Amino acid sequence: MIGDVVGRPGRTAVRDLVPGLRDELDIDFVVANGENSAGWAGITRKTLDGLLRAGVDVVTSGNHIYRYPEVLPLLDARRDRLIRPANHSGLAPGAGLVVREDRSGRRVGVINLQGRVFMDPADDPFAAVERLLAERAAGVDVILVDFHAEATSEKVAMGWFLDGKVGVVAGTHTHVPTADARVLPGGTAHVSDIGMTGPHDSCLGVETEIILKRFRTGLPQRFDVAKGNVRLQAVLVDLDPESGLARSIERVERKLP
Repeated sequence: MIGDVVGRPGRTAVRDLVPGLRDELDIDFVVANGENSAGWAGITRKTLDGLLRAGVDVVTSGNHIYRYPEVLPLLDARRDRLIRPANHSGLAPGAGLVVREDRSGRRVGVINLQGRVFMDPADDPFAAVERLLAERAAGVDVILVDFHAEATSEKVAMGWFLDGKVGVVAGTHTHVPTADARVLPGGTAHVSDIGMTGPHDSCLGVETEIILKRFRTGLPQRFDVAKGNVRLQAVLVDLDPESGLARSIERVERKLP
């Protein structure tokens, strides 16, 4: 599971590193959060197609998913590969869960959720995931959850809420990796935030001087994606195909040459 892919540098990291990582680490299934892949926020047909060509199986998203109007029809037309948070309005296009086969033929369910603490309005993510599991868990071998949220406490709470019910609960959104990756007692792998795939000589992917000027002046600024020190940050989870629960979780980080 790959942390927020930011702009062209992030897409380049996925393109250049994921095919080799799939072979090196014997990876069966790849999920990437792509909601920052077009510039510093949003996703387009072009950036979605680029991630899929690089070997990503499912692209998740979050609060920036609707930034570009062209994504709205994509959320229905490509709902087998691109999902939005399940606790967004039911009137919004797309879906918050997809089921696809991995390289070994196992059925993998991917759920996308958005937090509510310090975030745009959304429905209750706990109720949403509970409903999805009750309705769609039958016949799925493993379930992966991308919880796109700001507050670490909310992400930790979701991990405990789903412990023993899904294989992975991985946090995204903050672009800063956390050091708490572990398998919870019930067998669910959890990490509060995977981190960011993009330029790390930056402020969360944006040119540092722009953000410093915004903080120091309080004036709005145009955000431009930085370029230096491009890294891919992810977690690698080993799941038991019989139980659907995790045997291990470890951080994966690679730097572009």
